[in-house]
Amino acid sequence: MNDAALSRFDEIHIISDLHMGGRPGFQILREGRRLASFIRWVGEQRPDGQVGLVLNGDVIDSLAEDIGGYVAADQAHTMMTRIFNDESFIHIWNALSAFVGKAGRSLIIIMGNHDIELALPAVRRMIENRLAGADPAARGRIFFSTEGAGYSCLVGSARVFCTHGNERDSWNYVDYSSLSDLARNQNAGVPFNPDRWHPNAGTRLVKDIMNEIKHRYAWIDLLKPETKATVGVLVVLDPEQIGKIARGIPIIWDKVRGTLKTHGLLGADEASVRDPVAAQSVALDQLLGPNLLESVGGGQSTFVRSADDMLREAETCLDRPMAFGPQMEGTLGWGQLIWDRLTGIDKPEALRRALKDWLEDDRTFEITERDEMFDVITAQVGGGVDFVVTGHTHLERAIKPAVGPCYFNCGTWIRLFRFTDSVLDAPDRFRKVYDVLMDGSMAAIDRAEVEPGLPLLMNRTSAVAIRSEGSAVVGELVHVEGDDTVFRKIVSRIGRS
Repeated sequence: MNDAALSRFDEIHIISDLHMGGRPGFQILREGRRLASFIRWVGEQRPDGQVGLVLNGDVIDSLAEDIGGYVAADQAHTMMTRIFNDESFIHIWNALSAFVGKAGRSLIIIMGNHDIELALPAVRRMIENRLAGADPAARGRIFFSTEGAGYSCLVGSARVFCTHGNERDSWNYVDYSSLSDLARNQNAGVPFNPDRWHPNAGTRLVKDIMNEIKHRYAWIDLLKPETKATVGVLVVLDPEQIGKIARGIPIIWDKVRGTLKTHGLLGADEASVRDPVAAQSVALDQLLGPNLLESVGGGQSTFVRSADDMLREAETCLDRPMAFGPQMEGTLGWGQLIWDRLTGIDKPEALRRALKDWLEDDRTFEITERDEMFDVITAQVGGGVDFVVTGHTHLERAIKPAVGPCYFNCGTWIRLFRFTDSVLDAPDRFRKVYDVLMDGSMAAIDRAEVEPGLPLLMNRTSAVAIRSEGSAVVGELVHVEGDDTVFRKIVSRIGRS
C-alpha cells in the first residue's frame, strides 16, 4: 500500500485484550472505571490535532458469554445488548461514545479470537449505533478491521502496523473465509447452521474445558504462562482436572510427545518407542518435575506399562473422560500415574515444588524478552514499517532491535498471576496462596496479599502510545494508574528519528 493512502495521526494510543464479557463472578476485566477514564484522557490530547485510539483485539469476550455454542450468530443481538448494559462495562462504552463524538478523534477496532462476532455486519451496526447514534460524523470516526489484515497508519513520518497476533497462532487462528460466509449468509437471510461451524482449538479449549473449570477455579484465566503454570497448577491442585483437559485438547500429551522425541525415545513416525521404561520416566518428569518427584519418591509406579500402550491410550483419552481417585479400576493410563505420585502428599508443598520446576528460569514477564510472537510477527512485516504493535499474549513488550521495526505488545487490562521467587521459596508464605487458590473465587483472589501491601495479583493496565515529537516519532509502553484521574507511568520509551 502506498503510504499516501494511509490515515495520518499526530499520535495514537493502543490497548488490547479488554475481554468485556461474562456475568459478575465470571468476569476477568475489573478496571472498567479506570479504562473509561483513560479513554476520556486520550480524547483530550492534542485538541487541534489528529488522535487515534486502537482497540487491538479481544475487545469483547463472547467465549465468556452464555451463547450456547462457539459463535454468537443467532444470539449476537442479545449478547451485545447485555455487554453494553453490564454494570462493569457501561462506563467504557459511554467513554468510547464521547470519544468518537469529538472532531479529530478516530476509533479503530481490530478483531481478535475472542470477539469474532465483530465480523458480522449486525454486530458492527450495533456498536456504531451504541457509540454514535444517528450522528454521521461520529459514525465516520469508527473503523473496523475484521478480516485478519490488522491496521496500518502513519504517525508523523513513521508507519505503524497494529495486529492482534492470533492470526499467526495455530491454536487460535480464525477461519476468516468461514466468517465471511457467515456474514454473507446473515445478510442474505440464510439460517445459521451450527453443525457446519468448525471452531479452532483455542476456542474449543475455552468453551469446552476452561469455562467448566472456571466454575470451580474462577481465576484460571489469570495464570501465565498457560502451557506450564495453568496446566501444572490444575494437575497438582485437583488431579481430576487433567481428565477434562485430556478429553478435549491434547495440551499435556503434545508436550510429552515432543519431549519423548527430543530424548530420542519416540520415533519420527510416532509408531515406535525405543525404551518403554525410559519413556515413562521422562513423561513423569515432564509432567511433575524434579522438585515434586523428590517429595513423592523417584521410583516407578506400582505398574509399568509399555510406552506404546501409553501412547495409544493417551490418544484414546482425548475422546472420553478419565476417572480419578482410589475407586479407579483396571488399567487407567496417565491419570493413574499422576494420581499414584500425588496421593498422600501435602498438596501445598507439592504445588510449591511443582511451580518451582515449571517456572524455573521463566522470562514470561520480561518486557524485552523476544518471545514467539515477536519472532513470528516481525519476520513478516516489510522494511517500510517502523512500529509493530501486537496483543493476544497478555504479556507487554517493548523491544528495539538493531535491525527492523520497534516492537510493542500492549499487554492486557485483565489482572494476572505472577508467582515470584519470594513466594515460591517460602513454604509458609506459599501455603497462604494455596488457601486462596482452593477458595476458587475471584473475590478471594482480588483480596489476597502475599504480605501486607503486596497483592497476589499483578494489575498492569497497559497501553502503548506512539506520537510525533518534532522530527522524531517515539513509542511508549505505559502503565495506566488511577480511576478518576489518570496517571501514566512510562515503563519503556523507544523510537525512530
